[in-house]
Amino acid sequence: MLRVITQIIGSNARQALVLCVLLLGVQLPAFGEVFQVSDIRVEGLQRIAPGTVFNYLPIQVGDTVGEDVTGGIIRSLYQTGFFDDVRVERDGSILVIWVRERPAIAEIKITGNKDIETDALSAALADIGLKEGRVFNRSVLDRIEQELERQYFARGKYGVLIQSTVSPLERNRVAVNIEIIEGLTARIKQINIIGNQAFEEEELRKQFELGPSRWNSFYTKNDQYSKQKLAGDLESLRSFYLDRGYIKFDTKSTQVSISADKKEIYVTVVIEEGAPFRVSDIKLAGDPTVPAERIFPLVQLKRGEFFSRKATTESAERISSLLGDEGYAFANVNTVPEINEETKEVAVTFFVDAGKRVYVRRVNMKGNTRTRDEVLRREMRQLETAWFSADLVRKSRERLQRLGYFEDVTMETPAVPGSADQVDVDVSVKEKPAGNLAAGVGFSQSQGILLNASVTQNNFLGTGKRVSLAFNTSTATRLYQLGYNNPYYTVDGISRGFNLSYRETDFDELIGADYSTDVGIAGVNFGLPISDTSRAGLGFRYQYTDFTPGASVIAQQFINNNGNTFSDFVISGSYSKDTRDTAIFPTRGGLRSANAEIAVPGSDLQYYKVSLQEQRYVPLTSRFVFALTGEVGYGDAYGDISRLPFFENYYAGGPRSVRGWVANSLGPREIRSDDPVGGNFKLAGSMEFFAPAPVGGQFEKSLRLGAFLDFGNVWSTYDSDLLTSTGFDMGDIRYSTGLSVTWLSPVGALSVSFAFPLNEQDGDDTQVFQFGFGQTF
Repeated sequence: MLRVITQIIGSNARQALVLCVLLLGVQLPAFGEVFQVSDIRVEGLQRIAPGTVFNYLPIQVGDTVGEDVTGGIIRSLYQTGFFDDVRVERDGSILVIWVRERPAIAEIKITGNKDIETDALSAALADIGLKEGRVFNRSVLDRIEQELERQYFARGKYGVLIQSTVSPLERNRVAVNIEIIEGLTARIKQINIIGNQAFEEEELRKQFELGPSRWNSFYTKNDQYSKQKLAGDLESLRSFYLDRGYIKFDTKSTQVSISADKKEIYVTVVIEEGAPFRVSDIKLAGDPTVPAERIFPLVQLKRGEFFSRKATTESAERISSLLGDEGYAFANVNTVPEINEETKEVAVTFFVDAGKRVYVRRVNMKGNTRTRDEVLRREMRQLETAWFSADLVRKSRERLQRLGYFEDVTMETPAVPGSADQVDVDVSVKEKPAGNLAAGVGFSQSQGILLNASVTQNNFLGTGKRVSLAFNTSTATRLYQLGYNNPYYTVDGISRGFNLSYRETDFDELIGADYSTDVGIAGVNFGLPISDTSRAGLGFRYQYTDFTPGASVIAQQFINNNGNTFSDFVISGSYSKDTRDTAIFPTRGGLRSANAEIAVPGSDLQYYKVSLQEQRYVPLTSRFVFALTGEVGYGDAYGDISRLPFFENYYAGGPRSVRGWVANSLGPREIRSDDPVGGNFKLAGSMEFFAPAPVGGQFEKSLRLGAFLDFGNVWSTYDSDLLTSTGFDMGDIRYSTGLSVTWLSPVGALSVSFAFPLNEQDGDDTQVFQFGFGQTF
């Protein structure tokens, strides 16, 4: 009986040897004579089922076998990667295949890793082929060691040491232990730029994200070298020169060296600036379909000025956006520069290919498992069967984001297969909890702990209607409120809402003033859309007030002049303009709102109040935002009373006003009791710089840091010998600065602020730490 024995370590080596045998014409030992296989027997299997082997065999029972098929059998089984040894034998008319299985991986243990999480490492190893239950392959483990080393090098850890141990176990299994000694991160010591003549080296270094360690490197990680970061910095340097006319700028070489102790990195960049080029001419070519008079104003380049790649790119994008708004969804705008080396000038040609004008076939909604389709479709400004408009698609997305029902809104406009003039608009939303169980917690030296809660369903049963039930059980107030609002009472977008509430307020507990009120309200309101971003409102309410004076002199005086129960009929009007890109963590745009209300003649108390609020958000970079907010309010009386009822006064101080002071504690105080009473004029504002969290992953979109400057106060414009101060004085404005943290946690929004008053006065109630939280469901 003849036998063919083959044993080679490594699948690549096995394949190479078998190929060499075939190419060189070396004959494998033969069976002696050709025979017909009556049965196939596989020996040596431990974990692998015989059926698996049969599936890979190029023959089956009944086939004729000779020396010409032996090599194919061995090659087929080796290529599976399951076996270390394969032998083919003959026992009469039975074909015997003997194999030795490779060991299986019983356990993978990773230790010492800190920069790369174990879960991420395990998932990456499984993708490559190193996973518990799989066949062990030493070459795969070697590749993994090399890749891990490369990953740590990219993180600046050049002293990393990776050691792998393979321990045999019973039943032909092995345990793989990967031990990682990360070592210290190498820091960039110096970046040198060679070849610059037109600009100082220090100015060029400012274009780099990488650089030597500084005070905030723990946050920016600018001193940690990575190949990707350096490539980005070199592109920033290139853009710096191209935006200043240096069209021939080139990076000749880049050298990165590391110190002997592998702790310091030196980067040397050699550049060639070339000469600056000016714009000699600006041309328009192709088939723009839009009059040139509308296109040329979009071009930012000017003849005689230095060429700028940024201005050229932005000009092309503006032209493309214009064509997109006109329905040319697939417009293509290319910039073709014609360089004159002798005159150092460049003629820029914008070649425009508008393509066919397209219209929208369908608008498809996806991801709205709770919200009804009609709620989304009524916000769409891009309609089906209408000409496509990139501007209307953008406005539609912004309107959906401002609803507040979704964490994310994306829109795609794929072409309709088989049609050159049709697109679909695919809207994908990721819903967030529409219900909110909110709670607020605060602490002050005078009030102690304050608790309040409310239940709100902003998207009731997916209809887009808002239903709210609020209650407050703090020591200062007790509130019961039921609210309802239908944003689309009519198909034109006119809204209608109702409000019922009853509030008991003990101002002694709230602000330290000794009086209390019980107020019941029943009202209805309407909203009228003016534009996509503007809205007007009109409201009517009946308000009943039961006033208890307590020991307050001002309250006693008011009771003596006006009584203690009041029935008022109030008409309110409002206007708002919302251009924010999103309602949560906006990065650009603004929110402007104006409100006015008047207790009409026939009411027991005749007064009016007007206020204006403004919020502006300016993106400084793709990650940092500057916010500016302001509020001004004024109230007065008419008719039979001489001044605004003091329990309708404005208040300042606290988390929603001037942080660093106890809520509602700023402004005039009663001389006898030193209790704050508010004022009929309010001025407040804030400047805040927002930054993303220094951590990535799930916190990138849910955590925001802020540094703020708050200012404001309230004043009484009436003369009174019962108050500590009267009349408006800019010197009374209080200022505070501090840090804030807002986290949209799984259990609700959490906001924390640390504020430090800058001009605290005698008698002020300050409060450095303030926070609040909410629960979503």
